[in-house]
Amino acid sequence: MTSTTSASPVGAPTGSPGRATDLLSGTRRLGPALGVIWLVFLAEPLAAALAAETPVRRGLGVAGVLGVAASFAGVCWHLQRRGRVGARTAVLVLVVQTACVVLSCVVVQEQGLMGLVFVCVTSVYFLPVAASLWLVGAGVVVQLALPRLLPGWEPADGNALVLVLAAATVYALVERLRRRREAQQQMADLAVARERERISRDMHDVLGHTLTVISVKAELAAKLLRAADLPDGSPAARAAAEVADLQGLARSALADVRGMVSGSRQVTLAGELAAARSALDAAGIAAELPGAVDEVPADRRELFAWVLREGTTNVLRHSGAARVVVTVDVDGLVVDDDGTGPAQDAPQDGEQDGERGGHGLDGLAARARAAGGLLESGPSPLGGYRLAVTVRPGAAVPGTSARIDA
Repeated sequence: MTSTTSASPVGAPTGSPGRATDLLSGTRRLGPALGVIWLVFLAEPLAAALAAETPVRRGLGVAGVLGVAASFAGVCWHLQRRGRVGARTAVLVLVVQTACVVLSCVVVQEQGLMGLVFVCVTSVYFLPVAASLWLVGAGVVVQLALPRLLPGWEPADGNALVLVLAAATVYALVERLRRRREAQQQMADLAVARERERISRDMHDVLGHTLTVISVKAELAAKLLRAADLPDGSPAARAAAEVADLQGLARSALADVRGMVSGSRQVTLAGELAAARSALDAAGIAAELPGAVDEVPADRRELFAWVLREGTTNVLRHSGAARVVVTVDVDGLVVDDDGTGPAQDAPQDGEQDGERGGHGLDGLAARARAAGGLLESGPSPLGGYRLAVTVRPGAAVPGTSARIDA
């Protein structure tokens, strides 16, 4: 059974340091409106820049003010359309905005400090809470201290109050939309969980019934063959043994289905080694398997068990191998065989074209990546096929309940 994953909302944060990587998700018209509202505060420094004495100072002042306005409008557009930024982009935007503020202050003096409001609001959008608080605090200090330290500048303490109120307002908006996004994600996860439960119940009802019938009929066939008092070693006696194995497989598959529905089914490396030895012996394939797996870290055993199960299944179904070697250490597991190798791509009986090596290996590769490891497959030194998984030292393997199609 292939696991189903819920779709994240557009722009949902995926490890970025931003506070509002999807700030405007679900409110597509809010970004431009928000930008227009805040840009009103740049009217006064823009007017002062246009009134500068010389054309050069006028051009520099207007460039600085418009640079702040354009960069902030770009921030609003980016959050509205794409919903997330990387750390390097956030730092670059803040550096550009700060440079524009400095340029405007050179021309219009204390009035140019109004641009710090946009720098601090951008930091609330992009940065974690602690970093944005530091920037807001620094902006307030600059607003209050710089006009008192530079000759000719007049204190404008009201700008500091505007800065604090703007940052607090945007932070409240960020938190509100974040909580809304979390609520929407919880609802989506609940819907997915309910659908999974429905599919599991349906599969249990249909597949469980079929497997039960197979098990009962196999048991009946085995009883009939045993009642015939067949001579040991005869083809009919061997057929009776195979029917008994068929019954055991049906029971095991039925237990897997029930365990999957209840969520209690767990693969273990020791259990898969025992199952592989039994299956390979029954198929007449010489198997060299490790006797113990105590050295393997507990958090890696489930991943290794899935790889061993897939490797054993491939050997039995596809390889035509006469010998299989399984090696296990703390960092990986390798399954080698001397069969036909990876070049044998023709589908087997009962397979659809392209089925071989598809879902099972794809699922294993995804599981290995999530564990910080690497799944590899290709030619084996034994002349057949190799399936190997390696987990880098120190990587922890998270427990998962997803199943892999074999």
